[in-house]
Amino acid sequence: MYTAKFVYRNESGKRIGTSSETYNSVEGYQTGIAAVISNMANIASHQGKVKHLPDTDLFSVTLKCHDKEGELYFLSLARDRITLSSYSDDGIRNMVERWTDSEPALV
Repeated sequence: MYTAKFVYRNESGKRIGTSSETYNSVEGYQTGIAAVISNMANIASHQGKVKHLPDTDLFSVTLKCHDKEGELYFLSLARDRITLSSYSDDGIRNMVERWTDSEPALV
């Protein structure tokens, strides 16, 4: 998932609104940002100028995983966190911790 965040400011620079849009593809994310910035009806409704806040955007994916013993669990990867869910065997948590510790991009 790709989440783009926006802020609306009035002529004085005061924040008068915020919004976020979620997309399921990079293409949707890119064209969606352009659509929000150019949406005159939305800008008029907020009564301010819209600005995309790329540093606050969120990116995530959830993987459905199968352990060799047959247990099903989910691993979610985001810009700032990794979340393991729906597991019962602590061996799965230990395996995921070893994997994340061994990947330089995740440390």
